Amino acid sequence: MKAQKQSSQVEIYDTTLRDGSQGEGINFSLADKLRIAERLDEFGVHYIEGGWPGSNPKDLEFFAQARKRKWRHARLSAFGFTRRKGVPVEQDEQVRMLLDAGTPVITIVGKTWLLHVHEVLRVKPEENLAMIGDTIRFLKDHGKTVVYDAEHSFDGFVDEPDYALATWQAAEKAGADVICLCDTNGGRLPSEISRITAHAKGRLNTRLGIHTHNDAGFGLANGIAALEAGATHIQGTINGYGERTGNCDLISVIPTVALKMGLRGVPAKSLPKLKDLSEYVDEIANIRHDVRRPWVGQTAFAHKGGIHVHAIERVARSYEHIDPAAVGNHRRVLVSDMSGRTNILVKAKQLGFDLNAEQPETRAITARIKDREGAGYEFEAAEASLSLLIRGELGQRRKLPFVLEEYHVSVRGVSGGTTGTVSSCEATVKVRVGDTVHHTVADGDGPVGALDGALRAALGKPFPQLRKVQLTDYKVRILDGVAGTGARTRVLITSTDGRREWGTVGVSENIIAASLEALVDSMEYVLVRN
Repeated sequence: MKAQKQSSQVEIYDTTLRDGSQGEGINFSLADKLRIAERLDEFGVHYIEGGWPGSNPKDLEFFAQARKRKWRHARLSAFGFTRRKGVPVEQDEQVRMLLDAGTPVITIVGKTWLLHVHEVLRVKPEENLAMIGDTIRFLKDHGKTVVYDAEHSFDGFVDEPDYALATWQAAEKAGADVICLCDTNGGRLPSEISRITAHAKGRLNTRLGIHTHNDAGFGLANGIAALEAGATHIQGTINGYGERTGNCDLISVIPTVALKMGLRGVPAKSLPKLKDLSEYVDEIANIRHDVRRPWVGQTAFAHKGGIHVHAIERVARSYEHIDPAAVGNHRRVLVSDMSGRTNILVKAKQLGFDLNAEQPETRAITARIKDREGAGYEFEAAEASLSLLIRGELGQRRKLPFVLEEYHVSVRGVSGGTTGTVSSCEATVKVRVGDTVHHTVADGDGPVGALDGALRAALGKPFPQLRKVQLTDYKVRILDGVAGTGARTRVLITSTDGRREWGTVGVSENIIAASLEALVDSMEYVLVRN
């Protein structure tokens, strides 16, 4: 089904601060919520749902702080429920708190499914319709834009289509600005979403929205299916945060609307900032960014197979559905034992080496990489080590400007007390630079941290540029577990100088030796690069 022609504008409604914060492991402070809201406003989403002012003091304070700020693009919304059964709407404290939030938009949720009307609310169907209509009329009389979230729209429609439609019509009659159909349980198929949304579109005149969850893995697909069927307002969260398995991911919705459907969503100038937005919200949430996230993940445009790399060098779109730069991402060519010479040539060019396919050095580099990977090395995340390898095969790797002559690592443990075993690590290194020997010692939380500190202390004076180098990530993998404690170990290290990051790799039966190899590569890479 093609996208509807009657409106080219799709409203992007973000509920990260409310629905997203209900996800397991997500806990935003007041400052976090304000920072995310400001970033979303800058990005250009149309609505930001700040929370439910009746649920907790933090949300109340959020709205109090939000009223003091100027919002350039987005309209803030407070979230709540229809009035309680048997309570006049003007006397309902929760509805009054929605008005007190001071937002131009109020989103209320009401029941669509008779199962909920009978078993959860325990009211007559007619009373549920009145609760919907009374609340919307009251809020409209107070000058609010009202988004009506029709909870369990699709489950309710499948069970009792006439009653589900009656709830939507009650919202429309009362003056709702948007009627948002919700797949609250996240279990409906895209074909069902499309059929029921199209039915609602044919029976209602109000702007239709869609709110989906990802319990069956269809959150994004269901959101797009609804847009294709006539919805022009879509709700979701950044990075798909949300209760259970999450909500529809706006990080995928936003470029799909613009680049696949040809519709207007956020401002076009914001699209290249999409990757930054995704990473920013993950950072605030203290969640490691998913490298495999569509559109913006580190691997979204990473190519490993030699045939693929050969093709994209000739025609990029042969294996890339968009230009990665359109969403702030970039192409990555990976080098491994699966690589052909094209991978090596492209990767070498990215690293600053000018090779051609016929050079004997190119064949030697390819063979060397395959040999090293067969021994357990991995260069996908260790581009600095790969650069040193290429430099060596080209005869450009000069003699190491320092020699690690000796090293010693000790771990001391003290048992007892209420805290259990307390350990301290100390590393000593003896490094020769020219005719000078530097003998240093350092403590660390672990043996590798201690070694890193001692090595940087030894090299910091003769090579001041190494003083800024810090180890930021450390990964260990046992390559042949059947060998027990004698198994070969691969260590991947990520380092930074505050401006950029690089990865190095080491392999050995001894985890300390493997770590030291990766550390030395990191130091050498800085010196060679400079």
